[in-house]
Amino acid sequence: MEFIDYYKILELSNTATEAEIKSSYRKLARKYHPDLNPTDVHAKKKFQQINEANEVLSDPEKRKKYDKYGKDWQHAEAFEKAGQQQHQSNRSRSTQQGQHEFDGDFSDFFESMFGGGSRRGEGNTKFRGQDLNANLELNIKDIYKDKPNTFTINGKNIRITIPAGVEDGQTIKLNGHGSPGMNGGPNGDLYITFSVINNTPFKREGSNLYTSVDLNLYTAILGGTIQVDTFDGKVKLNVTPGTQNGTKVKLSGKGFPVYKQAGKFGDLYITYNIKLPNRLTEQERKLFEELAKLEGNEK
Repeated sequence: MEFIDYYKILELSNTATEAEIKSSYRKLARKYHPDLNPTDVHAKKKFQQINEANEVLSDPEKRKKYDKYGKDWQHAEAFEKAGQQQHQSNRSRSTQQGQHEFDGDFSDFFESMFGGGSRRGEGNTKFRGQDLNANLELNIKDIYKDKPNTFTINGKNIRITIPAGVEDGQTIKLNGHGSPGMNGGPNGDLYITFSVINNTPFKREGSNLYTSVDLNLYTAILGGTIQVDTFDGKVKLNVTPGTQNGTKVKLSGKGFPVYKQAGKFGDLYITYNIKLPNRLTEQERKLFEELAKLEGNEK
């Protein structure tokens, strides 16, 4: 396997802190995000490499293995176990031969220990492949409907359909899509964590959406019909006469898709913000004064 310098991909030194890794990843992920570079094939590949590098370097345990074993970091546990077996075997041999020290490529070492069979049967030992973790950044508009997506992990293209309504921070598992097993062992699994960017005026809580709508004073007092935005278009809404500031109304079924429940949606909650006129004409002022007098007389 060709060595991939994850530090170089994230434009960092191998002494970078966790905060520096996180900061550089966010900056580069946004720069090369496919949504911002829809026709740039190089940007798409770069984005995949950035995610792969971050998946390893942002995890302290994986980073430790990567720093020690390089391109063979995914088989660190197998190497260490093999090393222990080799150490025990050397100790049982004649001390006159001395302790054998390994200073070659870890891949060659692994091959010598487990490749081609062995008289003692170590070659039959099966090792499960390493589980992998990946971060996938999505815009909230992309998950309003099921979204086919293709991304690359360890040079392998993986196609999945992301279900509508997936949550920010949610992790799903793809069985068998991790690192390959050794000596006929099963593949590891792939865990994908979603990062959902919401740059809309709607606040999302589960499958429900929340937003606010400005309402002029006259409509609030007299009532009427207004047009409001929902996530998938505009609708007309009747305003009750005498609506108070902060009044909330619910539009059933106009929220976000419910995860893995096709055709089912949450609700949209709208809060009215009543806007008072700040520049009254002389006639308007007189009318309000008349209204104030009427209010006083009634009391």
